[in-house]
Amino acid sequence: MTAGADASGTPKEPTEGPALFAPGFRHGKVAVEGGVLHYVKGGSGPVIVLLHGWPETWLMWRKVMPELARDHTVIAFDLPGLGDSTVPAGGYDKVTTARRIRQAVNQLGFRQVQIMGHDVGTLVAYPYARDFPTEVTRLAVIEAPLSGFGLEELYGLSWHFRFNSSPAPIPERIMDNEDVSTYLGMIYDASYRKDAIDREPYYLAYSDPAKRSAGYGYYRAFAGDAENNKANAAKRLPMPVLAIGGQYSFGGIADSFRKVADDVRSAVAPDSGHFVPEENPTFVSACANLFFGTQNTPPSQPELAGCAR
Repeated sequence: MTAGADASGTPKEPTEGPALFAPGFRHGKVAVEGGVLHYVKGGSGPVIVLLHGWPETWLMWRKVMPELARDHTVIAFDLPGLGDSTVPAGGYDKVTTARRIRQAVNQLGFRQVQIMGHDVGTLVAYPYARDFPTEVTRLAVIEAPLSGFGLEELYGLSWHFRFNSSPAPIPERIMDNEDVSTYLGMIYDASYRKDAIDREPYYLAYSDPAKRSAGYGYYRAFAGDAENNKANAAKRLPMPVLAIGGQYSFGGIADSFRKVADDVRSAVAPDSGHFVPEENPTFVSACANLFFGTQNTPPSQPELAGCAR
């Protein structure tokens, strides 16, 4: 399955009320421990929670959300401190973040969910599923091995890992507003389909120094996340896990999750690097609908075989 059309200019979305990117979606905010989380919700049926990575926001899912909402209630959150969510004073470890996301889900009236996470969102999705296994029926993870189980092996691929995790205020003082497009542009340029990422909304989202510092907070918590993951690895995930990697990215996601889960499937997104939901939304939509679907539908393409229930 080939990637979708090239990215075009994205209209400025509101923080509350009807969304602009597709009909039937609405923006909202919900109070949780430490602040307020922004979300975008649409569709009906079983719930799929979408968790974005760094350096992005909920917008990274906008190309797949309409298709998923045909048969599901889709809720895409801005992680605490990022996008239009408020910046908490602390708690960027993934256990605390997962609990905040769960609080938001519960506040919206839902208990049982399916989760799809990308990058840092994957690292948050794992403790949500591990610590509340009766509330998560299926878990899909994209382009991130777990801290303590493979993520550290990627540190040598890009200097941003060490830079972001440096103690405060080192990156805060080095990275000015005028540096945002250069720095984040370098990250996006590491993708395979560079044209597929509409960068300006993300440059704007990280133009606030407090938001950038929150992003660093997630990286600074990696070492503690690794300790927590190793200490709790015996709590193996009981739900099916789908690990998706980009054809032109680093891989190893399924191997990482096999250390903490028994039922792990894998799929490779064609024509894609790290930012799979934007580089090949057609594949992600089709794969997710198979994995999260209520019926055991045969895959229409060979590359979707790992996505089937």
